[in-house]
Amino acid sequence: MPSTYLSLHYHLVFATKNRESVMAPEWRSRLHEYLGGTISGLGGNSQGVGGVDDHVHLLVSLKSTHCLADVMRDLKKASSIWVHEKIGLRTFAWQEGYAAFTVSAPARSGVQRYIANQEEHHRAITSRDELLDLLAKAEIEYDPQYFE
Repeated sequence: MPSTYLSLHYHLVFATKNRESVMAPEWRSRLHEYLGGTISGLGGNSQGVGGVDDHVHLLVSLKSTHCLADVMRDLKKASSIWVHEKIGLRTFAWQEGYAAFTVSAPARSGVQRYIANQEEHHRAITSRDELLDLLAKAEIEYDPQYFE
């Protein structure tokens, strides 16, 4: 094959430390814009960012040269610094872990809608139950002690 062709899309989910409800509506959209811009700055493509007061969802496209763990480390670090400096919330931190799900090209628009409707979605389901549901649908095993 004379060239390389990729379709690497990820639905990323990560939460604030201890799932504390600290991302206030007054600045949350600015954080979402910053997260999308950071993905672009890392050489990826942000296709959607959303979330509520205790967690975020991103749909991103990455290159074959990206290491997902490195992208997540850099994204969380940069956004924590941004919250500290721009919002003045010095205690802000992300949880150590994250969830990442691969997304097929035909499924992207559905994931984009899902991410865009997070506030409405969370009127009916907790962030904990949402993540457990996502893990179950993706058939990902997990240790229940981390969800108590």
